[in-house]
Order: sequence, then structure tokens, then C-alpha cells
Amino acid sequence: MTASEVDTASIGRKAGRGLRWSLLGNIVNKIGSLCMGLVLARLLAPSDFGIYAIAFAATQLVMNIKDVGLIAATVQWRGKLEDMAPTATTLTALFSATLYGIFFFAAPYYSALAGIPEATPVVRLLTSIILIDGLTAVRSAALLRTFSQDKLILANMVGLVVNASIAISMAAGGAGALSFAYGQVAGVTVTGVLVFLAAKVPVRVGLDREIARKLLRFGVPLAASLGVEAVLISADAMIIGRVLGATALGYYLLAFNIAGWAQSVIGSAIRYVSVPGFSRLSEQDTATLSAGVQRSVPLLFTGLVPIAALTAALASPLVAVMYGGQWAPSATVLRFLVVLTVVRMMTSFAMDILIGAGATRSALWVNMGWAAALIPSLWVGTHVDGLRGAAIGHAVAGLLVAIPLAMLALHRAGVQLAPIAPALVRPLFAGALAAAVTVLVAQLGWPHQAVELCVAGSVGLLTYVAIAVPWDQIRRWFAVIRREEAHAVE
Repeated sequence: MTASEVDTASIGRKAGRGLRWSLLGNIVNKIGSLCMGLVLARLLAPSDFGIYAIAFAATQLVMNIKDVGLIAATVQWRGKLEDMAPTATTLTALFSATLYGIFFFAAPYYSALAGIPEATPVVRLLTSIILIDGLTAVRSAALLRTFSQDKLILANMVGLVVNASIAISMAAGGAGALSFAYGQVAGVTVTGVLVFLAAKVPVRVGLDREIARKLLRFGVPLAASLGVEAVLISADAMIIGRVLGATALGYYLLAFNIAGWAQSVIGSAIRYVSVPGFSRLSEQDTATLSAGVQRSVPLLFTGLVPIAALTAALASPLVAVMYGGQWAPSATVLRFLVVLTVVRMMTSFAMDILIGAGATRSALWVNMGWAAALIPSLWVGTHVDGLRGAAIGHAVAGLLVAIPLAMLALHRAGVQLAPIAPALVRPLFAGALAAAVTVLVAQLGWPHQAVELCVAGSVGLLTYVAIAVPWDQIRRWFAVIRREEAHAVE
């Protein structure tokens, strides 16, 4: 075995361990977030969710640009961490504080632009989390860089408990949309303290101009790309809030959150390891990077298709059982937003590959092209067909613009994509058939929607697995699991 093969195998083992921790943590966190959402959906009105959606959109924007891409730059840094940490820490703290000051004064104008001026205090409170994140950004990156996802995940779990406790208590006391904000600020504060302690990066500040130039040369294009990505995420909230109002936006937010379950569990877990993993692979050569991409993309796609197909087929009983009949308008939107989920997952994965390869400018151009198509698509869709039109516009822009642009960017970065296409046909066919079977089973007249959801969903999932996954692949998976268990015992 060559040195390159040994390095690649070592990276794969570390990334695999990190991914297992990330998946476990994200599943636990998602279950906790889901339970919190179920409680809050019964304590708050749809308009409260709409106000929160505006504040959340603002937070997504400032969170993506607050560190000027320095978290990814720290993960991708080719030298010693201790050499660049003081400069990176200083830069992230300064940028976060400056950005929050700007956004604090801009919050009333932002809320008025969204058509929901009452969101201003929620925006100001929720966006303050960037101050905490700015102080801990380099520490979080250090944990990601060393594949210490276990420490990061445990810190997030503790923060979620604090978040849920405060948000639910305040919602029960009548705090409305502010309960979301206070809960998140408290949770992020606790998580930040734990990350700061776990990373064990010396507390030093400084500003080395040469290191700063290198960091910013990598990070600024990435920050711009992530800023455009935040616009992609928040554009629908701004347009729907302005055109249809806070209550309609609340229905849309609920559907968007359900559609995003896969991304928040699987996508977040993958992002914890994909950037450092692809960064290490790209250090070898483009052939090694291409091989890693060709193995991972079909696996990701195979896991995403059944989630999208079954969620679309069972949207109505899913919303009714989990959140109650008052949220029924969300179901129609959900059927189209699951298409967007697949698009966002695949494009996010492509962005991780580009970032790992150092091609941050390509990531920026992909997101800019997507945003240019998305905003008019959302505006037209919302005016023509309300919430459903907005969801359709989002999905169409992603399928027809974002996916082709991401493929082009990967090709320009030297990643060979042609071998991937045949591996995607089988999951697509299996997903279409599983959705059809699920719809047929759901129409058999079940005594309760919960029974319909469980039975139809189970039959649809079994149908998908039977067609999408070859039996020899399943046997190999079981063999790998048995080897892992044997190694654990040893």
C-alpha cells in the first residue's frame, strides 16, 4: 500500500468516525428540536411563526457572513493551527461585532421591507447570537479540523436542552415569537462556552498581516458565496411575508422546516466531515478527489430519494398527526418543498467539495446564478398561486439552474462526474414507484391518520429498499457492521 493510499484510508477512518458521531448527534438534536416544535406549534399562533421566520432569515444571513469564511479557512489551513489561531480569532470577533452593530440599526428597515414591522425586536435579539459565535468560531473549526465531532455534538445537545426549556416556558407565559429568540440565544451561549473549553486552543489575539491575507483570500469569496446562499434561504420568507402576510408565512415556515428535516440531520452531519475530508483528499490529487466524490454522491442520493418521495406522498397525514388540523395549509406546500430539499442537499454537497478543493470562487458563482433565477421565480410564483406557487418556483429554480451550475463548477474543478449518472437511475425509479405505492395504500380507508401514516410509509419504504438497494450491497453492509462490532469488542 502506498503512502497516498495509507493517508486516504486514515482520512476515511477519521471522517467515518466523525460522520457517525455527527449523525448520532444530529438525530438526537433533531428529535429534540422536533419535540420542541410540536409543543410550540400548540402554544403559538401561525403569525408568531411568521414573525420568527423573518428573524430567522436575518440570522441565517449574518451567520453565514459573520466570520468572513474563516471557519472553513481554519479547517482548510495547510499549516499549523497555533500559528494562525490568534489572527483568525481577532478577525472573527471584529467582523461579528461590526456586523451586529450594522444589523441592529438596520433591523426596523429590514422588517418593514418584509412587510412585518413587528418582527424588529425579535430580529435584534436573535441576530445577537453572532457575537457569541464570533468568539467561538475558531474553536469550532479546530474541532472540525481534527474530526472531534463528538465534543461539538455534545455541546450542541446541551445547548438544545437549554433552548427548549426557555423557549417552551416563555411561550407558555405568552411571550409569542420572542420565546424562539430568547431560547436560541441562551442555547447558543451555553454551547459556545462548552466548545471554547473543549477545543483547548490557547486564548491569544493578534494580527499577522501575511496570515490575515491568506485567510481572507480563501475566506472572502466563501463568505460572499454563503451570503448569497443565505439570500437563497431567506428570499422566500421576505417575499411571502410581504405579499401574503405573517400567518401565511407561518404555514410556509412549518412546511419548510418539515422538508428540511433531512438536511438538518443528514446534511449537517455530512458538512461536519465533508469539508475537512475533501480538503485532505484534494491534497493528494484530483483523481483521488474524484474517486471520493464518485463513491459518496450515489450513496447520498440513494438516502435522500425515499425521504422526499414518502414525505410528498404522505404530506397531509404527516402534518395533521404531528401538528394538528389547524396547520393543514402547510401540507400542500410541503409536497413541492421536498423537491427543494433534494436540490439543496446535492448542491450543498457540491459546495463542500468545492470548498475542500479550495475553489471558493466557483461556489460563489453557483450561488449567484441560483439567486438570480430564484428571486423572480419566487415573486411570480407567489403572486400567481400563493404559497403553492412560491414552493413550485423554489423547486423549479433549483432543478433547472442550481443543479446544472453546481455540476459545471465541479467539472471545472477537475471532478469527473460522468461515472455517477448510471448509479442515480435505480434510486430515481425506485422512488417514483415507492411514492405511487404509498399513495395507493394511503387511500385504502384507514381508521386514523396515524395508522395511515405508519402503514403506508412502511410499505413505501420497503418497496424502495427492495428496488433501490441490490441484495449483495445489503449483505456487504451487514458484513461491515459485523466487522465494526468485532473491532469494538476487541
